[in-house]
Amino acid sequence: MIMTCRESLLFTSRRALLLGGASFAASAYLPRFARAADGRDPRLVVIILRGALDGLATVAPVGDPDYAGLHGAIALSTDGPHAATALDGFFALHPSMPEFARMYHDKHAAVIHAVATPYRDRSHFDGQDVLESGFAGPGRVQSGWLNRALDALPRGERVMSALAVGPTTPLVLRGPAPTVGWAPVTLPQADDDTAMRLVALYQHRDVALASALSQGLQLEKAAAGDDMKPKPGANGAAAMRQVARGAAKLMAADDGPRIGALAFDGWDTHANEGGPVGRLAQLLGGLDGALAEFESGLGAHWRDTVVVVATEFGRTARINGTEGTDHGTGTIALLAGGAVKGGRVITDWPTLKPASLYEGRDLAPTTDLRAVIKGVLSDHLGIAERVLAERVFPDSAPAKPMQGLIA
Repeated sequence: MIMTCRESLLFTSRRALLLGGASFAASAYLPRFARAADGRDPRLVVIILRGALDGLATVAPVGDPDYAGLHGAIALSTDGPHAATALDGFFALHPSMPEFARMYHDKHAAVIHAVATPYRDRSHFDGQDVLESGFAGPGRVQSGWLNRALDALPRGERVMSALAVGPTTPLVLRGPAPTVGWAPVTLPQADDDTAMRLVALYQHRDVALASALSQGLQLEKAAAGDDMKPKPGANGAAAMRQVARGAAKLMAADDGPRIGALAFDGWDTHANEGGPVGRLAQLLGGLDGALAEFESGLGAHWRDTVVVVATEFGRTARINGTEGTDHGTGTIALLAGGAVKGGRVITDWPTLKPASLYEGRDLAPTTDLRAVIKGVLSDHLGIAERVLAERVFPDSAPAKPMQGLIA
């Protein structure tokens, strides 16, 4: 659902932020990136799955002889009812993701397997901190890598647009304003009347801010239109689709955001995870629907879009006594969009042999998630490798940007 102007409005002269997770939060004056000679107008969407995604259950290594025994009753198979979708001769996709499967076979989606952040413990709080801050360890900084990437974007034409409204900005987008002219405005429990009084107040003190606030209210109302209102009895999967539909609607506009970030909760599957059907299947169906909403909602802009899906860490290779999985390490990252060089599962597969498992229990990570994100930021948005290593993901020079992710 879309949150009304409750906690914060952010005003900036350079950043294009759109954030959701059953909510949006964002800022104004959106940059249209410096365009390439071919007229590209790229868009980037980051989807964070909070709770730790079971990558082995989402993109199953059905060709690994140890997989079925470890994942037991919830292991996927390419045979029988609710069969997984073969991606190649080794990996198969969960049957709840037919839209991603179609994108994959159309070469507009890819999987990076056995991936992880530098974090090696199993705390959700610290894992999410590392995922969103971009630092190698938790508690280092109160800013996020996407915030710093926005400040490093090549300078191009500016799109004058309005605020989006929502709750407190998560860490991935949090940080000091990159330019002068930024000022936070807090509206505790603000309704439309309160917001309009604030606009009237600033009309005499700061005309530019008053104009941005007014446009922001219009944008918030547009985002909260009938297609975004939670339907009676809507579950988490339906909410994911609705949030993505509203985000795509805003990002498709010529004066809309070019950068979007959504966060979906509920991926902690300690018990009753389910195999091809069940709790995880419902969540994956919601994610799949969200990707489809971006594809349809962005229209012609989909060809210049990359969606990055990431989570704080994976889950154990062996199921537990309640047919769930505990906190693990290696997992997957997903890429989707018309700008993705897809149709591939990219991995340095470590195998699931007992001796190969990380600490005897997890899929061993062989790819640094920062390298994946750097590859997208470099080739899709034109951010220099040195800037990525020093500012966006500080002290990360050994994690080189992954090449060939963008078509």
